[in-house]
Amino acid sequence: MGEILIGKIENLKSEVLEMGELAVGMLRDAVGALKTQDTYIAKEVIKKKEDIAKMDEQIEEKALRMIALYHPVAKDMRVIAAVLKMITYLTRVGRYAKDIAKTAILLSDEPHISKLVEIPYMSDKVIEMIKDALNSFKEEDLSSLKNFSERDDEIDSLYYSIFRECLTYMMEDTKNIAKCIHYIIVARYLERCGDHACKIAEKVHYMITGEWIEIK
Repeated sequence: MGEILIGKIENLKSEVLEMGELAVGMLRDAVGALKTQDTYIAKEVIKKKEDIAKMDEQIEEKALRMIALYHPVAKDMRVIAAVLKMITYLTRVGRYAKDIAKTAILLSDEPHISKLVEIPYMSDKVIEMIKDALNSFKEEDLSSLKNFSERDDEIDSLYYSIFRECLTYMMEDTKNIAKCIHYIIVARYLERCGDHACKIAEKVHYMITGEWIEIK
């Protein structure tokens, strides 16, 4: 039974990594669609929200069935517990990507202000964090999680920088208000995605070491 469980856990991890690739791709494409004002790509991202929700349901069902049938303990149980949390965080990343894609469609008819301020750069940093957390999960290696707290602080700083810059544009011209409010909301979505990357990293750390940490 041990070998069967090991094989099923490896398959489960592979499915989580596939879900992670989908979430990262959705976020990258959503911000890309916002930047280039590509409504086709934005609509494709919105469609994928159903795919990531379905993966969430399927992985959760498999994980719970494994607990019921195989009664995993120690490291095996920690992997399954981490999976159950990670799929929730990845689903939320996908949901934020969908919301950014909707914003891309709303803002597709008018030129951007200051090349979208620092939103594309912020997006790149957030995606790097998610990918590093997933790589740590895949390789069971904590080296990818180094300086996560500092990286999260950088994401927070970028959010406040975008907020302040948008306020400046709003005060300069009232016509900028609606657009800048959308920018601030998108930056907030990205900041939350960064938080989810940190939560994934926390679960991976526990999975590998059995020790709880809090990244803040």
